[in-house]
Amino acid sequence: MGALFATEGINGQVIVYSRYCPFKPIKIAVIGAGNVGASTAYSLMLDGLAAEIVIIDVNHAKAEGEAMDITHAVPLSPSGQTRVYAGGYRDLYDAAVVVVTAGVNQKPGQTRLDLVHANAAIYRTIIPEVAHHAPRTVLLIATNPVDVCTYLAYKLSGFPAHRVLGSGTVLDSARLQTELGAMFDVNPASVHAFVVGEHGDSEVVPWSLASIQGMRLPEFCRGADLPYDADALRAAAARTRTAAYEIIKRKGATDFAIAAALTSIVRAVVRSEDSLLTVSRVGSYAGVDDVCLSVPARVNSKGARTISTLVLEPDEEEALRNSALRIKEAIESLGDLLQT
Repeated sequence: MGALFATEGINGQVIVYSRYCPFKPIKIAVIGAGNVGASTAYSLMLDGLAAEIVIIDVNHAKAEGEAMDITHAVPLSPSGQTRVYAGGYRDLYDAAVVVVTAGVNQKPGQTRLDLVHANAAIYRTIIPEVAHHAPRTVLLIATNPVDVCTYLAYKLSGFPAHRVLGSGTVLDSARLQTELGAMFDVNPASVHAFVVGEHGDSEVVPWSLASIQGMRLPEFCRGADLPYDADALRAAAARTRTAAYEIIKRKGATDFAIAAALTSIVRAVVRSEDSLLTVSRVGSYAGVDDVCLSVPARVNSKGARTISTLVLEPDEEEALRNSALRIKEAIESLGDLLQT
C-alpha cells in the first residue's frame, strides 16, 4: 500500500488513489446506460481520468450490469483502481463532470432534429436534478440533437454558459480528419481541419482554414505535386456529414467514436488542458444571438469559452449563419419546454 494514498471526501467517503497519478481524485458521472453511455464510461475508465465513475439510468439494473462489466476490466486497465458503480442523482454531489447521454436514439432515416421534442421532455426531468445535486459541476451534453439539448440544459440548469458544453462537432471534426488523411495519405492527426455549426445536416467545413503541415490545402497539394480537387473535398465533407446515417444503417447506433470524443472533452476539463475543441455552447454566431452551435473553444476546468472570432470567407460565414438559424428555429419550437 506504500504507493497508495487515501483521502476522506464528503460524507466521510474514502477514496484511494496512487501517488503515481499527478491529478487529484476525480469523480465523473454518466447519465444514461445505453450504447453511448456505457461506451463512454468504459472509455473514461480505460483513460484513467477518474477515481470514480458513477452510471445513472432510469433502468437501474441496466446501469448495474454495465458498471459490473466495466469493473471487471479495471484490473486490466492502466490505473487498475477506478471505482465504477451504478448510482442515483444523490451521487452527483462532487462530480467534476456530468456527462448526459440519456435520450431517444436516432433510428435509420431520422435526422438528429427529429428527436428534439422527445429528448427535450426527458431533459425536463434530468437537468433540474443535476443542477440540484451538482451545482458546481461542468455539464457535458451528448444527447441529440446536441445543439438544442445543450441550449435546453443551459436554460433548465441555470448554469453559466461556460459550464454547459455539448459534444458538438468534435466527432465530426475527427471524421473529417480521417477523410482528409486518407485522401492525402497522411496521418489524420497531422490534418488541421474542423467542422463548425450544427452537429447535423447543416454543419459547415471552413475549407479556408484547413491546413496540413502549416500549409493551406491548395499550397500543400502544390508542394506535394498532388491535384487540388475541390469536388473530392466536397465529397469528403458530405461523407463526414452523413457518416452517422451510414453507421446506424449498418449497426443500429454509433457509440465508440462519440465515446472517444466525449473522453477527450472530459480530459480537457479535468486536466484543465486549455485545449481548443469544437464543442457546442450558447452564444452569438454569424449575427444570430442566443443560439447554441460549435466553433473552436478553449476547454479547461472552468468549462469552455470562445477566445477568438472565426475569420471566414463570405460563403462560409453565410453557411454558418444558415446553420445557426436552423438550430434557432428548432430551439424556438420547444416553446414551454424552455421554461424553468
